[in-house]
Amino acid sequence: MKTITIRLPEPIAAEIEAESRERKLSKSDIVRERIESTERTKRRGALDLISDLVGSIKGGPSDLSANKKRYLRKGYGRKSHR
Repeated sequence: MKTITIRLPEPIAAEIEAESRERKLSKSDIVRERIESTERTKRRGALDLISDLVGSIKGGPSDLSANKKRYLRKGYGRKSHR
């Protein structure tokens, strides 16, 4: 395994030290877990990230793209001249 040195803001370093003591793991293990967790999150697709929201609004159209002219009024996206 390769060794690197990084500088962390004091609050983050203190948080890692506290977690290390609490879980009885090395600080390196904590940092590795956090990096791996971040990488897994980055690899998730957009649908995975919002999947808990799908279907959460009642009464809306089931598929907006099928009836876009009906739902998006004429002039949508243009400045209003009132």
